[in-house]
Amino acid sequence: MKYLFVNCSRKISQIDRNIYGHFAEHLGRGIYGGIFVGADSEIPNIRGMRKDVVDALKSIKVPVIRWPGGCFADHYHWMDGIGPKNERKRIVNTSWGGTVEDNSFGTHEFLDLCEQLGCSPYITGNVGSGTVRELSEWIEYMNFDGESPMADLRRKNGREKPWNVSYIGIGNESWGGGGHMSAEYYTGLYNQYATFIRPYGNTRPYKIACGPDGADYKWTDTVMRLSGKLMDSLSLHYYTMPGYYPTDPYPWEKKGPATGFDKANYFRTLARALFMDELIAGHKFVMDRYDPEKRVSLCIDEWGTWHAVEPGTNPSFLYQQNTMRDALVAAVSLNIFNKHSDRVRMANLAQMINVLQSVILTQEDRMVLTPTYHVFDLYKGHQNATLLESYIQQDFIGTEEAQVPQLHASASAGEDGKVRITLANLSPDESQNVRCVVSGSQFASVAVRYISGEMDDCNSFENPSKISIHDMPDIAVDGEVFSIETPPCSVFEIVLS
Repeated sequence: MKYLFVNCSRKISQIDRNIYGHFAEHLGRGIYGGIFVGADSEIPNIRGMRKDVVDALKSIKVPVIRWPGGCFADHYHWMDGIGPKNERKRIVNTSWGGTVEDNSFGTHEFLDLCEQLGCSPYITGNVGSGTVRELSEWIEYMNFDGESPMADLRRKNGREKPWNVSYIGIGNESWGGGGHMSAEYYTGLYNQYATFIRPYGNTRPYKIACGPDGADYKWTDTVMRLSGKLMDSLSLHYYTMPGYYPTDPYPWEKKGPATGFDKANYFRTLARALFMDELIAGHKFVMDRYDPEKRVSLCIDEWGTWHAVEPGTNPSFLYQQNTMRDALVAAVSLNIFNKHSDRVRMANLAQMINVLQSVILTQEDRMVLTPTYHVFDLYKGHQNATLLESYIQQDFIGTEEAQVPQLHASASAGEDGKVRITLANLSPDESQNVRCVVSGSQFASVAVRYISGEMDDCNSFENPSKISIHDMPDIAVDGEVFSIETPPCSVFEIVLS
């Protein structure tokens, strides 16, 4: 038996709902066939958006979506994707496989998707091949309610009122495919772009600067020192690969299979995912030097597992299966983001549909909810709740190469008066009885939902419900204490009321 302690009297920080955000790029079948099928499709849709996908995303309360990239953003010119669809430019997607991009999913379509979901849009601007004027006019097009060339163009294209888009990313991976810039060069560009991104009406742009790749603390130091006063947030990208540490010289060669992996691979993957905690702590330490009031947030706008693509699929489409191993990566990552919510106020899983660690897979008219989707369902109650102090007694498990804690948890208090604990058992083969001691709050009932399975179990189009959420029978409460049996490879939502 292990003990989990939650102190309801020790409230730490608000867990911003945007920590549970997503990322959708023009990559493979992430947009076309995944989200958008066109209004003429036989697949049920609302103005081209797949109804089954929209309904599923609404169910997990998607708060924010980052678009159009990713690497694609620094090749994207927004005017190619507005106006009558038959007049839009057809271009080559040089970022992802050289496929034809017909721009039928552009600004209006993306913002329509966000309105259907009731979520916030996060636009990534083109700094790599674009101009200051281009991004400035895009924001005017989306946000200005008066008379101007861009606002008039928006009305001509069928949208009278502005969308009032707040979240604006200035560049993507500028240290790499977004321009191979030095931090000093990028900050000069950033300051120029940030100066000409203007507020319209009551919409103040929330400016997100390109932050580091993994453990590049020097990048964070330089950008905070030279541009910190002109930004609202700094991004961070980190992908979990079984053989990848941030110091490895060739991380992209370290991907392994999405299914059919062994325990050594399983524990390496979880160890890499847990490194996120150290990574955030390191960047917070640097940011605190320049921003001790924590005005500037940390935005982990690309995170998740990156495995080898499924056999027989286009290697540039990054389509991979999603197992209980991925679900546990999501569980520990979201727990980590919760615990750093004093500085982390947005995160965007890469990616939403059919790409990397997606929450949904589609195949023509069929749809599968992945184990990662179910983790977001179990964790959605943390959105905008208040982080509570918690501690869990630990044993470490794994191999000599990769050791991980068997249990991982976070806790919050919601505005509805309920306390929620999310708990994961990382062992692939050992159950664990957990005795929970929750002090500082009165509760009479414990409701539990969970998923569990073998480490490489996944949902397929042939068996779409192999991993699904189950309800646990009523749990007896003894004062401030209750016990729960966690099976191997499992993720729990525990609600106290």
